[in-house]
Amino acid sequence: MNQSNYETATVMAVHRERYELLAGNEKLYGRLKTANFYHANEIIAFPTVGDEVEITYNENGDSLITEVRPRKSVFMRLNATQGQSDLAVAANFDFVFITMSLNRDFHISKLERYLTVAWQSGATPVIVLTKVDLCEDVSEYLQQISRVAPGIDVFCISSVTGEGIAEMARFFEKGKTIVLLGSSGVGKSSLVNTLMGRNEMLTGDIREADAQGRHTTTYKQCMFLPEKITLPDGTVLSGGGRIIDTPGIRRLVVSDVEQGLQISFEEIEELISRCRFSDCSHGNEPGCAIRAALENGTLSPKRWKTYRDMLREEVFSKERKQIMMKKIGRARRDMSRKR
Repeated sequence: MNQSNYETATVMAVHRERYELLAGNEKLYGRLKTANFYHANEIIAFPTVGDEVEITYNENGDSLITEVRPRKSVFMRLNATQGQSDLAVAANFDFVFITMSLNRDFHISKLERYLTVAWQSGATPVIVLTKVDLCEDVSEYLQQISRVAPGIDVFCISSVTGEGIAEMARFFEKGKTIVLLGSSGVGKSSLVNTLMGRNEMLTGDIREADAQGRHTTTYKQCMFLPEKITLPDGTVLSGGGRIIDTPGIRRLVVSDVEQGLQISFEEIEELISRCRFSDCSHGNEPGCAIRAALENGTLSPKRWKTYRDMLREEVFSKERKQIMMKKIGRARRDMSRKR
């Protein structure tokens, strides 16, 4: 094949510092140019699974990734390492499958966080509740979800029996990409295996003693779904789309989610706009709509706490980014003086 066909590629998997790429129908491997290059214009431009990248092809070894193309959607999380840029978990997807199991992994505050970053990503959130075959009554879960996620599609499924998966068929069509987000052990990889019709990913159960999932998926990977998906009950669905499995997230610390907060917590944003004072701290000020809603029970204290926690993380993220941009600016000036 001519080298010109290898000018661009899609990141299909990330293995630490090595990237699995797809150029046309050819599987390649790539590595990054120097880190300084990716920090030259923006601090979040490191490639991730789903990214379209420009490459310098190397027929004798790993190709060189030279640039990340603009993304239509991206899921970001805060980097726990001080001084490091935010982490891009996945890019260029259409739907975010927020995956939670119907047991002690289910927490509304966790769901609220995932919904916020899903809306911020630019894609459409979908709530997938797994292991319905192990749950006697899902009504309580659905009632909780309806209060914080009105209008969002919710599916209760079992990767073992295939129950509920056929109802999600419209998301698997060719040309569409799904990203799975959730904690370890909730059934993301089991769902992938069911859709793929083979054991593509390692799986592990949630330990019932402490409701903690075992880490199963250890790296980010994008896969093409088969043209025909056969479920355990024999149902055949049309496929052909792509699905991205991601490592389980133990604790999601958000970054740059201003728009996501406005959508996920629309009623809180509306209450804040009705406070008498524009700089209301929502403490003892007269005319505070938030305090009134908390007192009359129309606003849950737990939901208000989740919103405030995420707002603080948003502010912290912006402050970190400003510090990094100043460092980058100083580095540029130093390089200019050396020249």
